[in-house]
Amino acid sequence: MKKVLANPAEMIAHGAPRVIHNDRELAAYTETLFRLTALENPSRSEAEAIELLTLLVERYEQAHYSIPAADPISVVRFLIEKQGLAQRDLIPQFGSESAVSMFLASQRKLTLEQVRKLSARFKLPADVFIAKE
Repeated sequence: MKKVLANPAEMIAHGAPRVIHNDRELAAYTETLFRLTALENPSRSEAEAIELLTLLVERYEQAHYSIPAADPISVVRFLIEKQGLAQRDLIPQFGSESAVSMFLASQRKLTLEQVRKLSARFKLPADVFIAKE
Protein backbone atom coordinates (compact mmCIF):
# COMPACT_ATOMS: atom_id res chain seq x y z
CA MET A 1 0.00 0.00 0.00
CA LYS A 2 1.47 3.35 -0.99
CA LYS A 3 1.62 6.28 1.39
CA VAL A 4 -1.03 8.94 0.84
CA LEU A 5 1.30 11.78 1.82
CA ALA A 6 4.82 10.47 1.47
CA ASN A 7 6.43 13.89 1.84
CA PRO A 8 3.96 16.81 1.83
CA ALA A 9 6.69 19.48 1.93
CA GLU A 10 8.32 17.98 -1.15
CA MET A 11 4.96 17.75 -2.92
CA ILE A 12 4.28 21.44 -2.29
CA ALA A 13 7.81 22.35 -3.39
CA HIS A 14 7.03 20.62 -6.71
CA GLY A 15 3.83 22.58 -7.29
CA ALA A 16 1.10 20.72 -5.41
CA PRO A 17 -1.83 22.94 -4.39
CA ARG A 18 -1.33 24.85 -1.19
CA VAL A 19 -3.25 27.32 0.95
CA ILE A 20 -4.16 30.51 -0.94
CA HIS A 21 -2.60 33.64 0.60
CA ASN A 22 -3.51 36.48 -1.77
CA ASP A 23 -5.76 37.54 -4.64
CA ARG A 24 -3.12 36.73 -7.26
CA GLU A 25 -3.02 33.12 -6.09
CA LEU A 26 -6.83 33.10 -5.90
CA ALA A 27 -7.03 34.17 -9.55
CA ALA A 28 -4.60 31.44 -10.62
CA TYR A 29 -6.46 28.73 -8.68
CA THR A 30 -9.82 29.95 -9.98
CA GLU A 31 -8.59 29.87 -13.57
CA THR A 32 -7.30 26.32 -13.10
CA LEU A 33 -10.56 25.31 -11.46
CA PHE A 34 -12.57 26.72 -14.40
CA ARG A 35 -10.42 24.75 -16.85
CA LEU A 36 -10.87 21.53 -14.87
CA THR A 37 -14.61 21.92 -14.41
CA ALA A 38 -15.00 22.51 -18.16
CA LEU A 39 -13.70 19.00 -18.88
CA GLU A 40 -16.40 16.72 -20.18
CA ASN A 41 -15.15 13.56 -18.48
CA PRO A 42 -12.56 14.41 -15.82
CA SER A 43 -10.32 11.59 -14.66
CA ARG A 44 -10.28 10.51 -11.04
CA SER A 45 -7.23 12.65 -10.30
CA GLU A 46 -8.81 15.64 -12.08
CA ALA A 47 -12.00 15.19 -10.04
CA GLU A 48 -9.93 15.12 -6.84
CA ALA A 49 -8.08 18.24 -7.97
CA ILE A 50 -11.44 19.97 -8.55
CA GLU A 51 -12.54 19.05 -5.04
CA LEU A 52 -9.28 20.22 -3.46
CA LEU A 53 -9.12 23.49 -5.41
CA THR A 54 -12.77 24.19 -4.59
CA LEU A 55 -12.04 23.80 -0.88
CA LEU A 56 -9.02 26.09 -1.08
CA VAL A 57 -10.87 28.77 -3.08
CA GLU A 58 -13.92 28.64 -0.78
CA ARG A 59 -11.70 28.91 2.31
CA TYR A 60 -9.94 32.01 0.99
CA GLU A 61 -13.14 33.66 -0.24
CA GLN A 62 -14.95 33.06 3.05
CA ALA A 63 -12.07 34.62 4.96
CA HIS A 64 -11.61 37.62 2.65
CA TYR A 65 -14.89 38.18 0.82
CA SER A 66 -17.62 36.85 3.09
CA ILE A 67 -21.06 38.28 2.53
CA PRO A 68 -22.76 39.14 5.80
CA ALA A 69 -26.25 37.81 6.30
CA ALA A 70 -28.85 40.45 5.61
CA ASP A 71 -31.86 41.03 7.81
CA PRO A 72 -35.26 40.18 6.28
CA ILE A 73 -36.29 43.85 5.96
CA SER A 74 -33.18 44.64 3.92
CA VAL A 75 -33.79 41.59 1.76
CA VAL A 76 -37.39 42.59 1.02
CA ARG A 77 -36.41 46.22 0.36
CA PHE A 78 -33.68 45.03 -2.02
CA LEU A 79 -36.12 42.76 -3.88
CA ILE A 80 -38.71 45.55 -4.13
CA GLU A 81 -36.12 47.93 -5.57
CA LYS A 82 -34.45 45.50 -7.96
CA GLN A 83 -37.74 44.23 -9.35
CA GLY A 84 -39.34 47.67 -9.57
CA LEU A 85 -42.18 46.75 -7.23
CA ALA A 86 -44.42 48.87 -5.03
CA GLN A 87 -45.46 47.89 -1.52
CA ARG A 88 -48.96 47.08 -2.81
CA ASP A 89 -47.42 44.43 -5.07
CA LEU A 90 -46.67 42.40 -1.93
CA ILE A 91 -50.23 42.41 -0.60
CA PRO A 92 -50.73 38.75 -1.64
CA GLN A 93 -47.76 37.76 0.52
CA PHE A 94 -48.56 40.01 3.50
CA GLY A 95 -52.37 40.20 3.48
CA SER A 96 -52.64 44.00 3.36
CA GLU A 97 -50.63 47.06 2.38
CA SER A 98 -50.53 48.15 6.02
CA ALA A 99 -48.92 44.81 6.95
CA VAL A 100 -46.24 45.43 4.32
CA SER A 101 -45.67 48.96 5.67
CA MET A 102 -45.50 47.80 9.28
CA PHE A 103 -42.96 45.10 8.37
CA LEU A 104 -40.77 47.52 6.40
CA ALA A 105 -40.93 49.98 9.33
CA SER A 106 -39.72 47.26 11.76
CA GLN A 107 -43.06 47.33 13.57
CA ARG A 108 -43.98 43.75 12.78
CA LYS A 109 -42.09 40.52 12.15
CA LEU A 110 -42.93 38.09 9.41
CA THR A 111 -45.27 35.20 10.13
CA LEU A 112 -44.40 31.70 9.00
CA GLU A 113 -47.06 31.95 6.27
CA GLN A 114 -45.60 35.25 5.01
CA VAL A 115 -42.13 33.68 4.91
CA ARG A 116 -43.50 30.78 2.84
CA LYS A 117 -45.27 33.12 0.42
CA LEU A 118 -42.24 35.41 0.02
CA SER A 119 -40.02 32.39 -0.54
CA ALA A 120 -42.36 31.09 -3.25
CA ARG A 121 -42.81 34.47 -4.94
CA PHE A 122 -39.12 35.32 -5.14
CA LYS A 123 -37.93 31.71 -5.53
CA LEU A 124 -35.50 32.08 -2.63
CA PRO A 125 -34.86 29.82 0.37
CA ALA A 126 -37.18 30.59 3.29
CA ASP A 127 -34.23 31.22 5.63
CA VAL A 128 -33.44 34.41 3.66
CA PHE A 129 -36.60 35.90 5.20
CA ILE A 130 -35.93 34.69 8.76
CA ALA A 131 -34.04 36.98 11.14
CA LYS A 132 -30.73 35.61 12.46
CA GLU A 133 -30.57 36.62 16.09
